[in-house]
Amino acid sequence: MKGIVFNLFEQVAIQGHGEDAWDDILATAGLDGVYTSLGSYPDKHLALLVGAASERLAMPADEVIRWFGRCALPLLAVAYPAFFVPHRSSRAFLLTLNDIIHPEVRKLYPGADVPEFEMAVAADGTLTIGYGSRRKLCAFAEGLIQGAASHYGEHASISQPRCMNRGAETCQLDVSFA
Repeated sequence: MKGIVFNLFEQVAIQGHGEDAWDDILATAGLDGVYTSLGSYPDKHLALLVGAASERLAMPADEVIRWFGRCALPLLAVAYPAFFVPHRSSRAFLLTLNDIIHPEVRKLYPGADVPEFEMAVAADGTLTIGYGSRRKLCAFAEGLIQGAASHYGEHASISQPRCMNRGAETCQLDVSFA
């Protein structure tokens, strides 16, 4: 996993709970917390950090991951405005993930292993997102979607009828915006 993810997790933890909380999370995880954005690190490090944050913040691990996504999105919008500025809605933004954002991520962070998405818009406007990743971080995707909706002044309602964490081959996120 690319170091940028760990850098974001650190920023989100400090922003939401302070330096002491971040230090406690690192100590509990048994990690030093030195990550360079272009470096690659074991996925296990994120799992250890999430587990430690879950304990420290008294939140289930999936909720920590969702919270991380929600809070990371505004940081990404500041760091990479070119991905966000051209869009007027979270749906329009999300529809660019495969064709614009992830190819650019791979250029900026060589070796990045990004998830694959399949997108479909239903007649009622619901965005159905198929999510596939060996990391099974669909809760992070949910958080990013919620963060995107907030960024564009919207609210996202998300249901997940299929989930890899419940035995499905891929996840399905059905998203409606208000």
